[in-house]
Amino acid sequence: MTTTLHTPLARYAARLHADAGDRHHVASPLGAWLLLALAAPAATGADRDELEDVLGVSAPAAAELAGALVDRPHPLVPSATAVWQQAGHDSARLAEWRATLPRTTATGPLPDQPGLDAWAREHTLGLIDRFPLTRSPDVLLALASALATRISWADPFDLAPAGQLGRASAWAGRLDRVLRTPARGHRAWIAATGPAGDVAVHAAPAVERDGAGLVVVSVAADPSVPAGDVLAAAYEVAATAVDEVAPAGRRSLFALPLGDGPAWTVRERRVHTRAPDGREERHTAVLPCWSARDEHDLTASALGFPAVVRTLGGLLGEPAPRLEARQAAMARYGRYGFEAAAVTAAFALASLAPEGVARTAELRFGHPYAVVAVATDRDGGPWHGVPVFSAWVAEPEEPAATDLADPPEEF
Repeated sequence: MTTTLHTPLARYAARLHADAGDRHHVASPLGAWLLLALAAPAATGADRDELEDVLGVSAPAAAELAGALVDRPHPLVPSATAVWQQAGHDSARLAEWRATLPRTTATGPLPDQPGLDAWAREHTLGLIDRFPLTRSPDVLLALASALATRISWADPFDLAPAGQLGRASAWAGRLDRVLRTPARGHRAWIAATGPAGDVAVHAAPAVERDGAGLVVVSVAADPSVPAGDVLAAAYEVAATAVDEVAPAGRRSLFALPLGDGPAWTVRERRVHTRAPDGREERHTAVLPCWSARDEHDLTASALGFPAVVRTLGGLLGEPAPRLEARQAAMARYGRYGFEAAAVTAAFALASLAPEGVARTAELRFGHPYAVVAVATDRDGGPWHGVPVFSAWVAEPEEPAATDLADPPEEF
């Protein structure tokens, strides 16, 4: 069973992953989608049309879906959202929108950079230690989301020689050991998909907490299939992989030819079986450990953030706000478990000042000059403003050795 969010999120994932192409990377389309959904109700006119197209649902529906996720976090997927504004930059319209945000969304003054970094660490189980954007005095408003998970497999993998990846795998010669499915607990099958044809599928479930779980689905297609199509197929397969029922599109092994396929080998042998028709199907899977750490620029118009910043700039009375938007993401997949995290951030910055002319003067003390040392006293005592030393500098010198050394602890 899928949620109403699955289809629009799959569409957004296709846009986000398209920029990375087939390079090794990890991302959280959900982390970015949540921020767009929170801002969408404030948009009007062309900006709302653009955001609803990117989100795949109406602005009210997106906000409702986002609020349900944010206010009822999954036990295995800690999450957080925040909206902060620069001191002195608030408005009645901004306050009105802010009142519609989920109750758990953090609001208030924009933290300093250490505060932003601390927020990223706190809400990603320490997996991401830096906020993906750098605070500057020009930042008027900031939006952020964080998602994280750190789970153990309900049944850990076994280890196997890397050669079991197959003769056609270039990885087999680069690795010594890979992961092999245990005797029970994991699911594997071959599925027919629209985007990528027949694909190999493996699903590993996590140890559940409070009745909630997490299933990590891996999908491999023919190597000639573009990465975007395989990712789309993975979203398609994952829509039903969470249920303990026959997945949609599952291929019978008896409908496939024996021998090597795009990402599998089908063999047949005589066994004792209790299958009603005497034909039993078994699946195993072999896959490598992997990890990835990435940052994604989210400023492309296809990803929705330009429309968000125009909308929020309007709430602040800023006619042409500038945009910075990035996502930092990481993941690690191993024998005993999986961990991943993402922080997505967008800054609305003050528009650039009108173009003019600036002059800079570099002052050069290259001939004799005067020096006066004047005392100061913040309490206005008798020494305040009194010249204590004065000089006329007419014989310059090279820096002394002590000038070239590290400064002493006390000077």
